[in-house]
This record gives sequence, C-alpha cells and structure tokens, in this order.
Amino acid sequence: MTNRLATTGSPYLRAHAENPVDWFPWGEEAFAEARRRDVPVLVSIGYSTCHWCHVMARESFSDPAVAAEIDRDFVAIKVDREEHPDVDAAYLAAASAFTPHLGWPLTVFATPEGRTFHAGTYFPPVARGGVPSFRTVLAAVREAWTERRAEVDAQAGAVAAALAEEAAAEPGDVPDVEALATAAEAIAEREDPLFGGFGGAPKFPVATTLRFLQAARRDDVVQRALAAMASSELHDEGGGFFRYATQRDWTVPHYERMLTDNAQLLEVALDAGRHDLVRGIAAFLLGTLRRPGGGFGAAQDSESVVAGERSEGGYYRLPLAERADAAAPAVDGKVITGWNGLAIGALARAGAVLGEPGWIAAAADAARAVLRTNRDAAGRLVRASLDGVASSAVAATSDLGLLADGLFALASATGEVSWARTALDILQSEPEPDPVLAAQGIAGAEDETDGDLPSGGSAIAAASLTAWRLGAGDEHRARAQRLVESRAVRALAQPFGSGAILRVADGLARPPRQLVVVTEDPDGPLAAAARLAEADTTVVVTPAQAAAWSAAGFALLDDRAGREGVIYDCTGFACRLPITDPAQLMPRR
Repeated sequence: MTNRLATTGSPYLRAHAENPVDWFPWGEEAFAEARRRDVPVLVSIGYSTCHWCHVMARESFSDPAVAAEIDRDFVAIKVDREEHPDVDAAYLAAASAFTPHLGWPLTVFATPEGRTFHAGTYFPPVARGGVPSFRTVLAAVREAWTERRAEVDAQAGAVAAALAEEAAAEPGDVPDVEALATAAEAIAEREDPLFGGFGGAPKFPVATTLRFLQAARRDDVVQRALAAMASSELHDEGGGFFRYATQRDWTVPHYERMLTDNAQLLEVALDAGRHDLVRGIAAFLLGTLRRPGGGFGAAQDSESVVAGERSEGGYYRLPLAERADAAAPAVDGKVITGWNGLAIGALARAGAVLGEPGWIAAAADAARAVLRTNRDAAGRLVRASLDGVASSAVAATSDLGLLADGLFALASATGEVSWARTALDILQSEPEPDPVLAAQGIAGAEDETDGDLPSGGSAIAAASLTAWRLGAGDEHRARAQRLVESRAVRALAQPFGSGAILRVADGLARPPRQLVVVTEDPDGPLAAAARLAEADTTVVVTPAQAAAWSAAGFALLDDRAGREGVIYDCTGFACRLPITDPAQLMPRR
C-alpha cells in the first residue's frame, strides 16, 4: 500500500498515515482513480484536535477488516478541514440534505465526479442509539452503487441542483441603526437567563455574535456571557477557553483549545474591560500555541496520556501545579494564514491598550512568519504551513480578509505603514478557487454564515471597512457595502449566525470615530489616553510616520506631520481642533 499521507503538511493526515486504509489526500488523483475503477469516493473530513475523529480512527479506520472493505469498494480521501475549508464547506452543505446533525468527523459518499449522494458524521463500529454501524453503512452504499446506480445519480444531481439554487441569495439594503438594534434584540432574547450565553447544550462561546452585540451596544449580554464562561469549566485555569461545553451550565467541556476561539475572545474581553481574561488568553497564545518560527498553531488537542492512559481532558482536569509533571496535549502546528491574522490583530490591539510591547512584537513576528512562509512558488498566499513548509492548499477568502485586518491593526499599533500597505495588497488580490472543486463544477465558496469565525465575505468586508476608515479610499467602503448588501436579507432573518457581517453593517450605519496621535513618545500619556478611548480606529505615529502614511495614500493621516504632541479626534473624517491635553479627550464616541 502506498503511504500517501506521511509527508503531507497536515498533522491530521499524518496521524492517519499508518491506517490500513489506502488513503488519498485531497486532489484530482483520487477522483481519477475512482473513475478508472468505477467506484464511489469516501471522503472523510476532520481535524487534528477533533475527539470523535480520533475515536472513529481507532474504532474503524485502524481495523484491517473495515479497511479491506473500504479499499475494495471505494476510493478513500482524508481531508483536513482546517487546511481545506472550502472543501469542507462544500461537503457540509451537501451533507445537510442527509442529516441535520452536522459536524466532524464528516463522512461523505460521492460519485467519481464529486457529487454527494449520501453523508453522515461519526458512525460507530456497532449500531447504537439509532445510528447504524459503519460497516452497515458501507454495505448499504455499496449495494446502492452496484444495484441502483440510476437512483444514486438522480440523488446526487438533485442535491447539486438544490445547492446551486440556495447559493443565489437575495440581496438587500444595508441595515440602518434601527434594523441592527432589532437584530441585536433578537439575539439577546436567546440569552440563557440562568447560565448566560445562548441556548442549551452543547454551548459555544460564539465570539462572532458577542462582537456584534458589543458594536450594537448590548454590552450587558456580553458581560454576563463572559462572566459565566470565565467562572465555569469552559475557562482553563492555565489561560484561554475550551471549544465548547457539553452541558447548558458550561460544565463538561470539549477540551480542545482553538486559536480561532481564543483570539476572538481576547478582543471581546478587551472591549469588555476584562483585562484579567485578556492576559490569560495572551499567555495561552504566547506560551502554548506560538511556534518556533513565530506563527501560531491551530489548536491544542483535547487528548493526552495521563497516568499511562489515553485521556480526553485528563490533563486539563489536573491542578495547575501538577501539569508541569504531566505530558501536555499535542499542539496542531499548522500555521493557518487567516487564523494567524486573528491572533495578530488581537495581540496588536491588546498590547497597545494594555501597554504590553511584547505582545505587539509577537504579533509582528507572526506577521513576518506568515508573509514569508505561507506562499507558493509564485508568491501567492496559501492556506497554511507546517514546520516552515507551505501547504499546497490555496488561501481561502477568509484568509485574505482576516490577515489583512490583522495587519491593519499591527500598522495602527506600531505606526509602521508598511504593514498597512501589505494589507491593501492582500485585499486587492483575488482568492484562488480550489482546483478540484472548480474542475468538478462544485461551488467551493466558504460557508457564508458567521459561526466559530467570520465567513470569507464577512472577513473581506471587515478589512475593507478598516481600510476605508484609515483613509485608503471610498472604493473600500463601497466593497464592504456590496458584501453587506449581498447578505443583508439572510443576516437580518438569521442574526445569530450572522454576527460578523452585521458588525460590518453597524460600522457602515454609523460615522466612525478616528483618533490619530502624533507624538515622538508612543508610550506617553497622549497615546495611552487615545488607546483607552472608545474609537473605531486609533493610530499612533511619529511625525515622520504620519508623513509616510500620507504618502502611501491613507488620507486620514494627511497634513498630520506638521505638529507633534497632539491628538486628532475625528468623526467620519471631520476632525476637532488638535488636542494637547489627554484630559480633553472624550472617553466615548
């Protein structure tokens, strides 16, 4: 058997390299082999810190008898959803036609042309709880493929047609302040009155939703959610938050600690004034997820070996003092472009507000690492890298938007316009579609809901809004507006899953407050006062840096180089007289 996974850039795929299953990585080769053999494709999608992915791997994919059935009747593809988010989104959308319980591992059966005709998630080795065994599913799919091919083809075609129709979203207008307040109230009505947060079990932090509520002035709901999470088992004693809780009261967490959740919750906590949580999350990012090259790994696993036995969460249940003597759960070292953009922006903003230059320096190191390593031979950004080796997976739309916005934050914190120029270059680049999905004519766009992180469209819209606020040109505001309009009807109808795009809509509905501090002392009282004030954009520069920003086309910094030791307090680019006394700065917009 050819071991095709051992040299891939995915720890998740590498963990399956020794399975008896003859796995292919994602690529055209697998589909060509399925066409040659005239067999269906089994696409198994997961990620390295997914507990139930580990379970299914141990129960089924490591079983020689199960592997023999898979190899005889299918071509098997293993996909890391973090490396190929567009592939994951395409198959999740198709899987929704077969099961309401979407998640990972995602198990999809498709034709050699990539059309889904059956799907599910975790299948146990023996039937239980109304879920058939994995071998039963394999046998049923094999029987349908060999005995009822016409029905299979019709089912696959119907799913593809339904997905294409659903993708044609009805556009609308940019919501006004009143409509946004109504959307925020609809979310607030879902608040759990006993335990904070939203809904029952399982219970997620939903940082994208919390960020919108902060923009919409529903800080009360956010404060209660943060307080509940911070005092619960979801909050790790060593810093940071776990992925989700399996119980309504935030107990029995799913113990993986994700970069996405923690980078966004750092920003939520920063704006909520919970600096204790900010420092804990920053300690986790810098002490655990940071990789030797400067970038940040994707997540820390939920499983580890405790007292000689494999344990899900056992390490995290140890008292903090005892963890030093225990083997820590592994870190998925994939440096994902957009996820690092989230961390870069969060650390840069928090470092500026809390006077932590080391955090800003770490953000700059991560930015340099991503821009240096996460590129293909032509210099285009790719999705990820591992141990300094770039992935072959194309950068997703969200990667471009999240990285650009993180670089804008880094530029604002350091005063160095070069980061902002790079961010503009990234925003002006076009995302490359996944070549396999494109060849199959399958819509490979990322999920346009805002779940655990902003969707691709939301990320580009947010970065475009930031570019406009910095004075890069009205075309950036127009782009943000078009993206909001394309999602407006759905977002207002389903606000809970649209937090990131609604936050951009809020930014379009209100004139921005923009603070520019021109000073030779970036750590002095003027800069400190501005960074603590509530504003949409805060830039601290020296006179020379102000001139460089202006020369680079950022109109917010025009004519700012002539004076030193002043704050320009602007609303929608209309500025008050320069302020020289920090006490004169209004704390809120």
